[in-house]
Formats: sequence, C-alpha cells, structure tokens
Amino acid sequence: MKDIRKRGKMSRETSLAKNTAIISIGTILPKVSWLITLPIITAKLTQAEYGTYDVISTLSSLFLPIATLQLQSAAFRFLVDCKEDFEKRDSIITNVIAFVTGTSIAALIILYFILYKLPNTVRILTCIYFFADILFAANIRIVRGLGRPMLYSLASAVQPIANMILVVFFVFFMNNGLEGALIAITVSTILSLSIILVRAHIISRFRLSLFSVNVLRELIAYSWPMVPNQLSSWFLNFSDRLILLQFIGINATAVYGVANKIPSLLTLMNSAFTMAWQENASINSKDEDVTVYYSSMFNTTLRILSGIMALLIAAVPLLFKFLIRGDYMDAYKQMPILLMAMLFAAISSFLGGIYIAHKKTKSVGVTTIIAAIINLLIDVLLVKEIGIYAASLSTLLAYVFLVIYRMKNVLNFQKINYNYVQIIKYICFLSVMCVFLWLNQLGLNILNVVLGIIFATSINYSLISSLINIIYNKIKNRFNIIL
Repeated sequence: MKDIRKRGKMSRETSLAKNTAIISIGTILPKVSWLITLPIITAKLTQAEYGTYDVISTLSSLFLPIATLQLQSAAFRFLVDCKEDFEKRDSIITNVIAFVTGTSIAALIILYFILYKLPNTVRILTCIYFFADILFAANIRIVRGLGRPMLYSLASAVQPIANMILVVFFVFFMNNGLEGALIAITVSTILSLSIILVRAHIISRFRLSLFSVNVLRELIAYSWPMVPNQLSSWFLNFSDRLILLQFIGINATAVYGVANKIPSLLTLMNSAFTMAWQENASINSKDEDVTVYYSSMFNTTLRILSGIMALLIAAVPLLFKFLIRGDYMDAYKQMPILLMAMLFAAISSFLGGIYIAHKKTKSVGVTTIIAAIINLLIDVLLVKEIGIYAASLSTLLAYVFLVIYRMKNVLNFQKINYNYVQIIKYICFLSVMCVFLWLNQLGLNILNVVLGIIFATSINYSLISSLINIIYNKIKNRFNIIL
C-alpha cells in the first residue's frame, strides 16, 4: 500500500511538473520580451503617454469579462468533455465565436465614444487591439479545450516576441511614441490569433448551421457567475491606477505602473505553475492522502516562492538600473511594498486552486470581492495623505487579508497542515530584506545579495539537491549509452 501511494505521489508531482513545463513555454518568452521592451517604452514615451498606455493595457483585462460574459472559460470546460463528439465540439466552438464576436463589436462601439478625450488614432487602435485581444482570449481557451498544449504555448509565445520586434521598430527606430506601442501590441496579437485560427482549424469548424440558442444558454449558465469574480480580481489588481489618476494625475499612474513591473515578475513566474496546479489539484482532490498531498505542496510552494522572492529583492537595484529609463525614482520606493504584495498574491493563487478543485468558485469570488473592497477603501482614505504609497499599501493589505481568510476558510472543506512557524519566519526575513531595499544604500544592497542567496539555497536545499542528482544521473546514463 505504501509503495502504491508513493508511486501515486510521484505520478502527481511528475504530471504537475510536465504541465508546468509545457505552459511555461508560453510564459518564459513574454518575460524576455518584457525585459527588452520596458527600457525602450519608458525611455521613448513621455510619462503621460506611458500612463495612457498602462491604463489601456489595464482596461483590456476589465473589458474582456464584460464583453464576453467569460464564455471563453465555458469553452475550455465544455470542450474537455466532448473530445470524441465532433459535432458537439464544433457546435461549442461556433456558439462561443459567434457570441464573443457579436458582443465585443457592440461593446467596442460604446468604448470608442467613452474614450472621447483621447486622440482619434489612439481610440481606433485601442478598439482594434481590444477586439483582437478578445478573440485571442476565446480561441486560446478553445485550443486548451481541444487538448493542444503545445499550440497553446506557441501562440502564447509568438505574441510577445512579435510585440518585442515591433516595439523596437515603431517606438525605438521610428519614434512613433504611444501610437507605435499600440500598433506593436495590436499587430502581434492579430498574428498570434491567426496562428491559432489556422493551426487549430477554427475557421473550418465554425459553422453557423450549428448555432444553437440552447447550447449558448448552457454555456452562459456556466460562465456568467465567473464575471463578478473576474471583475473583483481586476479591481483588486488595477483599481489603484484609477484612484491615482483621479486624485493625483496621469504621471502618478505612470510611476505606479513602472513600480509594478519588477514585482510582477514573481506573478509571471508563478502563473504557469498556478494554471498547472489548478488542474492537478482538481484531478487529485478525491485521493485518500489528499490532505498530506495538499499540505506538502503548500509547504513546498511556500519555500520555492520565498526563495525566488529573496533573489528578486536582491536583484531589484540592478534590474531597476538596467530596465527603467526616465525619471521614475519614485517608483523604486514602492517596489519593496509591492514585492511583498505579490508574494501574498502568489500564495492566495495556490489556495485558490484548492477552492477550484472542490468546485467552490463562489467562495473564490466572495473572498476576492472582500479583498477588492478593502483595497479600495484603504486607497481612497489614504491617497490624499501619503500619495502613491496608498496604492502600494492597500494592495499589500488586501492580499494579506486574502491569504489569511483563505487559509482559514479552506479548512471548512479541506484539511491542510500549515507550518505556521515556517510561514512567520519566512515573511519576517523577507520583510527585513525589503526594508534594506527601501533604504537603498550600497552596503545594504550588497548585504541583500548575500542574504538572498543564502536564504534561497538553504530553505530549498533538499529540492536543489534532488534536481542536481536527477540531472547528474541523466547525464551519466546518457554518457554510458554513448560509450
């Protein structure tokens, strides 16, 4: 029995690692693209232009759930269940594409007039980008539902690579400013969308004769409850920019947008794991040793996230120097707070995977809504007193609440053995590193590098040793085969 359980555990961890690796293909290249384009955009765009660009990018994630009723989520879930029923598959694809296309066109007409204060060219480019982004989001979920993970990763990778090349051309060489940045992201999104349409044969599977009000009603019944949760999540992540825009101005929004760039690296690194974890947690939710498995994964994930966080804190002074151009020193002071916020955000995402595994999506929505309200209240109450710091602190406190609430609430339906002493020790140590980072003194920055390396390697020593042994054995076996 023990051997069977051990093999099952290895199978679960192997499956999680493979899924994470496949999804990571589509997330690593976006990071590389971002590292190259950020210095160009911050150097070539004025603070007002960058603030507008950041707001447009932010609004795209708000616009998507409203215009589509989250039907793309239903596409993935329903396609998984009908891989052998080709007519049902094509019917789902047809209904999703038809609905999303129609509603997004109507919504974009309204958006065009809402953005009346922007130049006409910027308004048109924004609407085209949003339309392409909505279709891309729907079709990329269809690809996942069809069981095409490599195509999913390919399409996810092409968009940032193309955007990087086009930003270099339009913004750096042609000096087209905000319009050039919008052209780059629009064209790259259309290119990625085209790859999906061709490689997944979406167009040939789209048949208006398969459009069905009953099928559409079934899809919407599944997807619409996700809209409030998605909007609350957006509000939690991006409402700060709107508050700063209203009370301080577009330049403050630009500073805060830049301040989020380096801390968001932790979220980007964690995004592939989160997607894979949600699937893995769901598949194994009924295992006999699920409590042991979830507890082990929580503690392991916390160690990995804390180690990455320590190294990221140590690297911020260099990253800021090489990635950020222009007068954004005020953004540096926000980063220690936002780094801690992103750590708590990553932990809350892990716990969210357990909610989804047990189909507690309403609870996920409720916790996110409460956190969003906390974020808004703190932001509004403090923004006039402490300026941009209100946005950073409100984000941190909202995510701290989200983690504490979910850690306690999840115990109502799934037992997890938390190592509270370990959690407190890690958070205290990382907080000290963040204080050193905020002080921004050369000696303390060097000390952070030493502390970060020692901390990250010591808490993950067993994992690092295991990986080294695996790599060593594979190289050794390969060498023996050659000999």
